[in-house]
Amino acid sequence: MAAPKKGRRPTGAQGRPGRALAFILIAMVALTAGMFLTKQTTPRLGIDLAGGTSITLKAKSEPGKPDAVNETNMNTAVGIIDRRVNGLGVSEAEVQTQGRDHIIVNIPKGVNEQQAREQVGTTAQLYFRPVLAFADGAPAAPEPKPSTSASSSPSPSASGSGAPKAEGSTKPSASATPSSSATSQGRVLSEALKAPGTPTPSPSASESKKADDSKATPSASAPAPAPTPSADPAVADLQAKFAALDCTKEDQRAAAGKGAKPEDPTIACGQRGNAWGKWVLGPAQVAGTDVKDAKGVIDQQRGQWIVQMQFTDKGADKFAKITGELATKQSPQNQFAIVLDGKVISDPSVSQALTGGNAEISGGFTQQSAQDLGNMLSYGALPLSFQEDSVTTVTAALGGEQLTAGLIAGAIGLALVVIYLLVYYRGLAFIAIVSLMVSAILTYTIMALLGKGIGFALNLPAVCGAIVAIGITADSFIVYFERIRDEIREGRTLRPAVERAWPRARRTILVSDFVSFLAAAVLFIVTVGKVQGFAFTLGLTTLLDVVVVFLFTKPVMTLLARTKFFSDGHPWSGLDPKRLGAKPPLRRSRRGAPVPAPVDAKEA
Repeated sequence: MAAPKKGRRPTGAQGRPGRALAFILIAMVALTAGMFLTKQTTPRLGIDLAGGTSITLKAKSEPGKPDAVNETNMNTAVGIIDRRVNGLGVSEAEVQTQGRDHIIVNIPKGVNEQQAREQVGTTAQLYFRPVLAFADGAPAAPEPKPSTSASSSPSPSASGSGAPKAEGSTKPSASATPSSSATSQGRVLSEALKAPGTPTPSPSASESKKADDSKATPSASAPAPAPTPSADPAVADLQAKFAALDCTKEDQRAAAGKGAKPEDPTIACGQRGNAWGKWVLGPAQVAGTDVKDAKGVIDQQRGQWIVQMQFTDKGADKFAKITGELATKQSPQNQFAIVLDGKVISDPSVSQALTGGNAEISGGFTQQSAQDLGNMLSYGALPLSFQEDSVTTVTAALGGEQLTAGLIAGAIGLALVVIYLLVYYRGLAFIAIVSLMVSAILTYTIMALLGKGIGFALNLPAVCGAIVAIGITADSFIVYFERIRDEIREGRTLRPAVERAWPRARRTILVSDFVSFLAAAVLFIVTVGKVQGFAFTLGLTTLLDVVVVFLFTKPVMTLLARTKFFSDGHPWSGLDPKRLGAKPPLRRSRRGAPVPAPVDAKEA
């Protein structure tokens, strides 16, 4: 008889089961320790189990862009909203389209609802616009009707004041003279709008003094000068809107500058400290798309939160150019407004060109508002505007009922599997049950750690995937046990049968698990939302099934085959040769011919 080739393990070799068992034991201890060290001892639950908020957004077409609501823009918006929400540290946030113009955002419990609503609904269109004029948020007082009487001419004390003044003060005087205010404002806006981004000449001190003297000493034969409206209808219309704008009212703040194109001048509201202000702004010089990265950080020197921005190469050139031009102007026209979705969030002044491609936004940010703004700027502006159609809150009580129902279903399924194993496999059921327990420990600890690591959250479909995995894991044990029984039926003893059955069982188990994993992977890729939770859990448990069978079930079976209870084929071992209908071992003659079975005397 030829000896087995050197370097190749004989068919009946026992291997070293202790090493495999030690490895999986170490892995279980490490995972459990990691779970307690990270203080994440339970898996994170999704919105359908823990409760949360469901937001329905409806896309709106922008003026002049009736075809903007299309599949491409909707998918882009879904991606940006998903990144924004996950940027908040939200686990299992579900963002998906519904129909042609709706997006559904499901956010689990534990997230500030108002913060999340601002993140998902804010368009985040950022522009840097030069400031042309500034005033307090309240509307300007109505102008009195001009009088032809010389005695009603403006008093000298009101000369030179205006709301706002081109020369400097960003706060209008309470005793502003409408005549001088309108004339100065109209001149400033006309000059600035003719050449946005270029230095705007300001009246000299001598010219201001002459104007003041002429207004302070009017001639008796000539009436006082009336307000001079701009000859440009666009400027006049902007003047009127600016004067009438009341930024202390929420509806007017929302409507200010709505629909304005980046290349057009506009008006906007914003906060300076605790008070509202209003601005006349020139065409946008730098856009949010020119921002490469942004993040909210704390300024250690000033002890306040700011938003640091890094521009792209083109954005850095644009920013250096506009700040260089603004540095030559007087206040407030040496300022540029940072406008987010039509609202001025900061209006810093410029004394020199800012080069290097970096900038910061300051203005009374809290940690949350600074990080939120940096989050939105980093992930980009939405290609569409959205309005909230509905906001629904899912209570934790409903989620708890669903979780309880899922756990009951899992317990029933597990109990049925255990009963089947005990009835059909008897002693072998012990190996299967312990293997299922090992698989459950690995699954639980990994899910808990993934909740902390990648934000994985367990939802109801994921629970269903775990329940299905019970059957997949049990199926692997059954395949191996049946292969062992087949070897025993062929007349082999248990220890050789365990080793000879493994190669065939291993191949079957790998093929079966590969098909299950492939199905889970395809399902995860082509689906969205909660179905991905099912696919992820199914794929994870399928991989763990391979690990458990190779590193635990097979080594344990090898060790138990050496015990008397199993090796002697005890009736309750599940491997009794008589119950299995084992064939008697074949005896052969020296020539190799089978020896005939003994003949009964009666038959002879």
